[in-house]
Amino acid sequence: MLKDITFGQYIERHSPIHKMDPRAKLMLLILMIVFLFLSHGFAGLSLFVILLFAGIALSKIPLKMFLRNLKAIWIILVFTAVINLFYGSGGVLLVSFWKIHIYSEGVKRAVFMALRIMLLIMLSSLLTYTTTPNDLTDGIESLLSPLRFVGLKNAVHTLAMMMTIALRFIPTLVEETEKIMNAQKARGADLEDGKLLDRIRALIPILIPLLISSIRRAYELAEAMECRCYNGGEGRVRMKRLHYGKVDLFAAITCVFVCVGIILANYYINF
Repeated sequence: MLKDITFGQYIERHSPIHKMDPRAKLMLLILMIVFLFLSHGFAGLSLFVILLFAGIALSKIPLKMFLRNLKAIWIILVFTAVINLFYGSGGVLLVSFWKIHIYSEGVKRAVFMALRIMLLIMLSSLLTYTTTPNDLTDGIESLLSPLRFVGLKNAVHTLAMMMTIALRFIPTLVEETEKIMNAQKARGADLEDGKLLDRIRALIPILIPLLISSIRRAYELAEAMECRCYNGGEGRVRMKRLHYGKVDLFAAITCVFVCVGIILANYYINF
């Protein structure tokens, strides 16, 4: 399952999505996430599905890369669906057993919540797949630049750097975890069978080496940055300046139309 986690990776392609300004991609992602949670029905989510598949097609990244992220969180999807299955109390009664009552509205709500999480993960993956860590850092720092007027200029750069490093090292930590698990299995550790409590205890020999490895990597990264005379954002310049283009404008207009469609769907379409 760990091999299915591709979130945080950058996939190089020559596509309009890759050429977009990172600031535009960040702002549009935040806007889409907000309206994703403001959507009340499947009509609104269908607009997100169309927008997402259009973005995937333009990015030239295989759909299976996005589906792999969903495979890694299937437990969360199933848990969310099961929990919401018992909240809907309207519609047709489908199952009635002891104190358990499942209505058609509960099934609708469970599917809706699972689909919402899937769209959230896939939209976020579209950003990380098409944006390099350096561009992501520059975009976050540029968007937070107004904070420099309140004396937080270095803090903005540090925050942007921390967020980018965290995203950058997700695939590295996943790979390191896979290596440790394989090493423990080679020594006879049983990580997949047994009771739940036994499987949790079996994770301790994995978590401790992973923690030590992460701390060691952090020290190595800090030393490498010091050797390159890194001293924060003060006096630093960018090799590539950010600028908005026609693709960013077209993407912004498209997202605005989607948002308007979601608002109309919430008021006029009861589905």
